Amino acid sequence: MNTTRTPRIAIIGAGPGGLTCARILQRHGISATVHDHEAGPDRRDQGGTLDLHEDNGQIALREAGLLEDFFRLSRPEGQEMRQMDPAGTLLLHHTPEEGERFKPEIDRGQLRDLLLGSLEPGTVRWSHTLSSVEGPAAGPRQLHFADGTTVEADLVIGADGAWSRVRRAVSDATPRYTGVSFLEAWFHDVENKHPEIAGLVGRGSATAADGDRALFAQRSSGDHIRVYAIQRVPADWIAAAGLTIQDTEGIRALLLDRYRDWSPALRRQLTDNDGHYVDRPIHALPVPHTWQHNPTVTLLGDAAHLMPPLGVGVNLAMLDACELALAIAHHTTVDDALLAYEKTMLPRSAQMQQLLDNGAEGLLGTELPDFADDNDR
Repeated sequence: MNTTRTPRIAIIGAGPGGLTCARILQRHGISATVHDHEAGPDRRDQGGTLDLHEDNGQIALREAGLLEDFFRLSRPEGQEMRQMDPAGTLLLHHTPEEGERFKPEIDRGQLRDLLLGSLEPGTVRWSHTLSSVEGPAAGPRQLHFADGTTVEADLVIGADGAWSRVRRAVSDATPRYTGVSFLEAWFHDVENKHPEIAGLVGRGSATAADGDRALFAQRSSGDHIRVYAIQRVPADWIAAAGLTIQDTEGIRALLLDRYRDWSPALRRQLTDNDGHYVDRPIHALPVPHTWQHNPTVTLLGDAAHLMPPLGVGVNLAMLDACELALAIAHHTTVDDALLAYEKTMLPRSAQMQQLLDNGAEGLLGTELPDFADDNDR
């Protein structure tokens, strides 16, 4: 970037998008600081596994100089997918070809560690919960944090997810509940403790649906499996049943009733889990989500275009991050960079939002994918 003064760049959110943006900026000699509300990189479980596609997520990793490291960590066998009916009959079994790298799986924690390890020391400031973005649109901006500290920045990048606080500086939009909720269950040491479930899921993922409810199971590294019970329910369905998320036995009984017509083998994924359940109601931003251009604030990933979890979220976040970082590196001013970035990102995300609008309902459907169709891939 040819400027008389290097811009002070603050990235809010140390997820894959925020960290990718910081990494690519640093590769081009541009400093950025990442602020995250968590107390440290190991503060919480980072979630299950995700697939990085060669036409978006892998492009970002190539620009970050991390693609080969990703391939060494990833699990191409995780591209295996099985689809069953509620009786447990196998309807479809997709096995990846030898050497297939279109969308290998990687644990979220492994991806985050890869990105964190690539950054210059001190890039991420932990325990920095953003309260608000203040200051004139032309800048500089003042970032106020919950601990009472304030940071001044020439560019604020909101990579802070579904409930982004940066988004409030450019948009009044808030996520809405889609009517579909995930209930997550964990299984550990599956080959020894849960061999039937391990055999059912295989090396990748397995799903079954009846139009009103579904199960989606996915293997992670380290002999773990996560299962998601997907239902069309009110957001407060657990409380409406007189239960709390800590009432594991009560929720199990409720699930057994709701899935009572399903096969015993599939219902073990609802009841044999290790530990408590995790409630994950699915939200999405209005379609399309856009905002009036601002010369000192922009968004990427879920902060910009939260959609149902249909395999594109992290990939789009990393592609956003890549294109934004490259725009900053190749334009003279921050404002020019944001104009170039948003000219591409906003139409792309609007198109994908429209494609996936009400897509959460599709998770309950019984239609089989066509793996010969690149759009289904």
